[in-house]
Amino acid sequence: MKIGLFAPLGNPFATPEYIATLGREAEARGFHSLWVAEHVVLFDEYESKYPYAADGKIPAGGESGILEPFTALSFIAAVTDRIRLGTGICLVPQRNPVYTAKEVASIDWLSNGRFDFGIGVGWLREEFDACNVPFERRGERTREYIEVMRRLWEDPVSEHHGEFYDMPPLRQYPKPIQQPHPPIHFGGESDAALRRVADVGNGWYGFNRLPEEVPEALTRLDKFLAEAGRIRADIEVSICPYLKGGAADQAKQYEDAGVDQVIFLGLGFDLDGLKNTLDQLAAAL
Repeated sequence: MKIGLFAPLGNPFATPEYIATLGREAEARGFHSLWVAEHVVLFDEYESKYPYAADGKIPAGGESGILEPFTALSFIAAVTDRIRLGTGICLVPQRNPVYTAKEVASIDWLSNGRFDFGIGVGWLREEFDACNVPFERRGERTREYIEVMRRLWEDPVSEHHGEFYDMPPLRQYPKPIQQPHPPIHFGGESDAALRRVADVGNGWYGFNRLPEEVPEALTRLDKFLAEAGRIRADIEVSICPYLKGGAADQAKQYEDAGVDQVIFLGLGFDLDGLKNTLDQLAAAL
């Protein structure tokens, strides 16, 4: 059973000292992985419903902000040697896929092959509007962008011509350390999200689920895997309890539910609070 950490690196507590301490202390305690979130902008008022809170609101104000994930992970990679580093999740459809492929390859290169690429299609329409990207059909856009990125990671000369993106023959180097590319973990709870896992994913990054809520989703996932000619062993199942809690003594319950990795919320509002949280969660190791 792998134990990881999810760290929403937001303003004002996510200072360089805090982030470096998080990386070093998490690695020293033996955590398997460290995942960071993405939102390029937030809003004081918005109509979109946050799917992981009863009131439909992010549990922080618009000024809280979140550091750009690849920049933050590169910083952490520089102060660590072993812990795996992941996006939990990267909002692929509102990004340029060529730039995103470059960032993925670069962090994998700089971390010596420690990157896990967590992907989501997003829920905040207002953020898509701010990026001047259509919110509609973002699932289909994500699938095509993944194909664009795979061409850039895998092919000596890359080319793609599709509905959402057109790319002439070109070269993008360096390639990722992990071949053919870093593991792709899809977030999301819907049937469409689980189908993406089954069709083209290396893992599922489930969010805000307690152990007793996992089997229902895995039953659906197994069905979609079978339709794609795959089995559960072909992917990694990771669950982040997030706002529903998740204490170290629940790790065995997640394992019994079919989870390969549980990713606890590793949060502290100062350095002492952070270390205390990590000490408590390390009991699951």
